[in-house]
Amino acid sequence: MRGDVEWGSIPGLVRSSAERYADTEAVVEGRTRISYAELGARVERAAAACIASGVGVGDRVGIWAPNSLDWIVSALGAVSAGAVLVPLNTRFKGSEAAYVLRRSGARLLFVTGTFLGTSYVASLRRAAGEGEGLRGPLPGLPALEQVVVLADDAPADFRTWKDFLASGEGVGEAETRERARGLDGSTVSDIIFTSGTTGRPKGAVITHAQTLRAYEVWSDLAGLRRGDRYLIANPFFHTFGYKAGVIACLMRGATMIPQPVFNVDTVLANIAAERVSVLPGPPTLHQSLLDHPARDAYDLSALRLVVTGAAVVPLRLVERLRGELGVGTVLTAYGLSEASGIVTMCRRGDDPSVIASTSGRAIPGTEVRVEAPLGSPGEVLVRGFNVMRGYFEDERATAAALTEDGWLRTGDVGVLDASGNLRITDRIKDMFIVGGFNAYPAEIEQLLGLHPDVADVAVIGVPDARLGEVGKAYVVRRPGSVLTGDDLIAWSRREMANYKVPRAVEFVGELPRNAGGKVVKGELRGR
Repeated sequence: MRGDVEWGSIPGLVRSSAERYADTEAVVEGRTRISYAELGARVERAAAACIASGVGVGDRVGIWAPNSLDWIVSALGAVSAGAVLVPLNTRFKGSEAAYVLRRSGARLLFVTGTFLGTSYVASLRRAAGEGEGLRGPLPGLPALEQVVVLADDAPADFRTWKDFLASGEGVGEAETRERARGLDGSTVSDIIFTSGTTGRPKGAVITHAQTLRAYEVWSDLAGLRRGDRYLIANPFFHTFGYKAGVIACLMRGATMIPQPVFNVDTVLANIAAERVSVLPGPPTLHQSLLDHPARDAYDLSALRLVVTGAAVVPLRLVERLRGELGVGTVLTAYGLSEASGIVTMCRRGDDPSVIASTSGRAIPGTEVRVEAPLGSPGEVLVRGFNVMRGYFEDERATAAALTEDGWLRTGDVGVLDASGNLRITDRIKDMFIVGGFNAYPAEIEQLLGLHPDVADVAVIGVPDARLGEVGKAYVVRRPGSVLTGDDLIAWSRREMANYKVPRAVEFVGELPRNAGGKVVKGELRGR
């Protein structure tokens, strides 16, 4: 069964789920519990408000907020109105968020109020409160006409979520549904921005059909089913949270339990209280559950499905999940935003050693090859329905990533075995993964280079017991500077998302460079 044929578009999926699973619990958020029928009605109301606010088919709509019911409703409402969703990383600082909003030309933004002690509205104002714009609440973002705060209060020139929804009351159900019916599989559904080696975020353009087909495959391979209770700790701004979470649950009639912040005590409490059966996430999440000193005080017996990846998965972790927690299905997978978030996946019934040492085989409808002899490392290439249309308004980057015959160059180095299982061994792009978040050295180096006392800098990933990998910066100070490592780390925490902040700084007289002037990072790693 192909998801793009059955549902046509994401709003088609939402309507189908509202009818098929009408009385099934769709979302649990604290004391709020809504059914699939209620979720469908809320999404339709949000879509009407988007239409009333002037959002047209193809307009970009940003969302900068943690996992919540309001995120689900506002995002699906925007997509149902024909908008292209642009999720923003909640770890971003104001300048990072402003860059993505500016680059995408977003007309509308949904933003959280205060989250983890930070006012996202205030940080956006600092980053984009001045500029040449002639309209909108943020002059530095002239395309951005409206900002909706997902809260009861908002600044005078912004809108509250309640007021925004009320604005759609003049748009009838017929008009909302007509807009949704005009969308098909080829319509762009979202642009997921991901940083590359240049340090400039690029937006991978993905369609409705790609999203639906990819996550129907994911749901089938994972064995997600109606009645499952899915704790979504993976952030919604990432395909692992939004598509392998929200979209997959809509397909199968599973209950979504969004968790805005990863806290192991809260995860344990949720699993026990809500009888959680499905818990995808990075290996660090599952490791922290297993190692929690009070784990035995919680009833985790309902947990039956774990999907992990994004880092090396120790065989011991797979064995402990199965043996100590009784998790029936543990799977690993590999994907990237440019391939709709999914490229390979293990299958139920695979040996634990295969699950721990590889990311599985190519998903149906796709091809994976490695530019090297079988069993040798080489660049991983993927071709199939899941490969992005290209990078948003960036022909040069698109041409570099996509070959003329449709292969996506992933920039990752891997090894294929005789059974087609892929093992990722390195990253051409030097990317490293901090607790499940992709960190790109070039982007971090670019930011560190803005410090007035930094003359030269190189960043590499180094092993970390808790997060898998963290950044280490090798820094050349400017003459006369007395900058310390603690000073630079403290400065970095103010200027960039936490996962990008180097955890260690080593000062050097000069960086090792080759004849072409490029830093020889292998030499730094060797230290």
